[in-house]
Amino acid sequence: MNEIEKRDEIPSASKLSKLGITAIGYTAGGIFLFLLNIAARLRGLGLVIGGVVCIVGIASLLSKDPADRKAGVVIAAAGALTVLSKTNIPVITTISGTLLSIGAIGLLVLGIWNGIKFFIGLKKRS
Repeated sequence: MNEIEKRDEIPSASKLSKLGITAIGYTAGGIFLFLLNIAARLRGLGLVIGGVVCIVGIASLLSKDPADRKAGVVIAAAGALTVLSKTNIPVITTISGTLLSIGAIGLLVLGIWNGIKFFIGLKKRS
């Protein structure tokens, strides 16, 4: 009856800052993928933007930092999916467009979830 209640730990400032940056990064990535998916609907513009994004991703893969390599894989895949969504092969076009949409929604959901965790952590600190 007189048991000690265990309080949730107060998150550290560094943990909160990482959580906030992660939330912003995921949300920005989701918005970028949505815009990329919209640009992919225009044939010429979609091919050019997809190619540029793929080249930027490949350049990030050549970085020495492992975090840049992970981001490079995601960026290169988004560019490749954008280019593939403009091919005239119906199955590949459908699959790549669907994967772009799923990726955009997934990144937005992760961004919102991390944002909620960030604000809960801020509330615990106050």
